[in-house]
Amino acid sequence: MSAESVQARALCLFRAAWLTTGEPLAAHTSFRIGGPALLFAAPPDAKALRRLLAFCADERLPWLVLGRGTNLLVSDAGYNGLVIHMGKAWAWLRISGQTAEVGAGYPLPALARKTAEAGLAGLEFAAGIPGSTGGAVAMNAGAFGANMAAVVRDVDCILPSGEACSLANAEMGFAYRHSRALGEAMIVVGVHLALTLGRPEDIARRMADFQAQRKARQPLTSWSAGSVFRNPPGDAAGRLIEAAGCKGLRRGGALVSPKHANFIVNTGGATAADVAALMAEVQRRVWETFGVWLEPEIKLVGEFDAPTPGTRPA
Repeated sequence: MSAESVQARALCLFRAAWLTTGEPLAAHTSFRIGGPALLFAAPPDAKALRRLLAFCADERLPWLVLGRGTNLLVSDAGYNGLVIHMGKAWAWLRISGQTAEVGAGYPLPALARKTAEAGLAGLEFAAGIPGSTGGAVAMNAGAFGANMAAVVRDVDCILPSGEACSLANAEMGFAYRHSRALGEAMIVVGVHLALTLGRPEDIARRMADFQAQRKARQPLTSWSAGSVFRNPPGDAAGRLIEAAGCKGLRRGGALVSPKHANFIVNTGGATAADVAALMAEVQRRVWETFGVWLEPEIKLVGEFDAPTPGTRPA
């Protein structure tokens, strides 16, 4: 079935301003890279989200959830499916006692600031992570020895079938940069966080210290998707990449950051193919130098031509 016919049926069925076709994904990713989406939707509520999932099931159409577009590298050809944007309609925050109820679309840095102002500690590490709360929970984002799993009480999700469910922390299968939500394609729509009481000035001081460390070590003013590779057990990806001579390595407009080797930055005009080729080259050099295979932390979306990051050699 042609892409045009799928688009036409979607537009006819939903007749909503929040559903569009051909939306350039570069405008929605922190890399500022990515071609058009076949369909792009910002559902205003759970009912609309379920209808979208049902449409995809009927059309056998792939779908992708997008928050603030971090940790993603979208193909130059775009995405031949539905992109579900969890935006402003999903960006709520309610604080009661030591519990914060947060919508998936709420920006993580803003959440860290708001809870700090309320005298609630536990999210100091998250102040500089430029993602959405839903995405941070799904991938168990973390920094400075802390992660989202430590503060999550329970998570509200919608399954691919459209069924709603609530999972306790122990049911989320949290691991390093992973959770059950990723493994089973659950859509995180909301989360309850259990935080601890603290003095706002003490919390602010810890946040400022973490931010100063980030500013000193990471290319915060450049377009990037954050850490490119996962840290292998007992080591740091950035150290291995730098020691393998990859710092400053360039492919087209993509550059291994001279400031932090585990960041690839878009210096202007970089393509997804540039970034993918650079990732593959970094993997190869680290493997040949240390015998360590670096697994990507960022997700590649869409179709890519070689060279791209590959699987570990036998």
